[in-house]
Amino acid sequence: MKIDKKILGILSNGKKAKLWTLSAGDLKFSLTNFGAAWTSLIVPSQNGNKDDVLLGYSGLEGYLSNEPYIGVTVGRFANRIKNAAFNLHGKKCNLQANDGKNSLHSGPRGFDKLLWKAESYEEDDGVFVRFELESPDGDCGFPGKLKAVVIYGLTKSNEIICDYSAKVDKMCPVNLTNHAYFNLTGEGKGNILSHEALIHSSSYVQVDKQGIPTGRLVPVAGTGFDFRSRRIIQKESFLKSFKGYDHCFAVDGENGKLRPCAEVYDPVSGRLMKVSTTQPGVQFYTGNYLKNVTGKQGSVYGKHSGFCLETQHFPDTPNQRNFPSCIAGPGKDYHEKAVFSFSW
Repeated sequence: MKIDKKILGILSNGKKAKLWTLSAGDLKFSLTNFGAAWTSLIVPSQNGNKDDVLLGYSGLEGYLSNEPYIGVTVGRFANRIKNAAFNLHGKKCNLQANDGKNSLHSGPRGFDKLLWKAESYEEDDGVFVRFELESPDGDCGFPGKLKAVVIYGLTKSNEIICDYSAKVDKMCPVNLTNHAYFNLTGEGKGNILSHEALIHSSSYVQVDKQGIPTGRLVPVAGTGFDFRSRRIIQKESFLKSFKGYDHCFAVDGENGKLRPCAEVYDPVSGRLMKVSTTQPGVQFYTGNYLKNVTGKQGSVYGKHSGFCLETQHFPDTPNQRNFPSCIAGPGKDYHEKAVFSFSW
């Protein structure tokens, strides 16, 4: 196992964005403390080739203007909140709208735009980076002073371990996730529509045209959202009138317990990624809005160049009484986990 560290770039305020590269097992995993972002993941293929399976940028500049949220840690609340507002204990909290009238990923300056404190360490069978961030009361419109700690690690068993925790001194919705885009053939090597996906979900969160939940969980049976058996992502009859997936699936099993969430297989490389989570849902996003994004090493990312599996609470949960609660506060800390495992 090995940990390398270097400077990724210098911010306008003179602070340094750093880059850690973790090596364990057969994988090599790179992360930066700007946005606590995943920047690279080198994975072998069944033919012995090694490819970077994460979309990303060649340097810090790309992450400074990262409209697609490539690789970043999202908070305080991942996904959309209707009309950029919610009521909590009779008090209305107004957020910043950045997705029409709605708030997406906490507005224009969420956790993905900030420099986190970070330190690396080795423990048992893995190497890790611990990211820490303090968010003041009223930050982005959210109540309470919040301290977030996010730990990402790589194990000898070819697993990425994700541990999300937060303490906040007032009741507040919290929903942390990572927004990595994967292409298991290799970043910049075409689209992901021929990948095969399986999602352990019997129902998905129905949304309107703006991606805002209607409040209903709809059974996947008999629909284009049924991934309970592994199938190719592109289902011709479904995608002809459909931009792609950007939907939250309710993960089967008991919330709060680490359980299988999804898996994706690439028949070209033979790579298989499996995901487990403690969270109620996973947002499956097929890069529908990627358009001429200048990526790393000359790659240009267009529509469907990558997919995301964002483990999280359901979108707009603060406004939806029937969804699993995402409220943290005094005496009720936030803590969730996810595991991404790789084989070939």
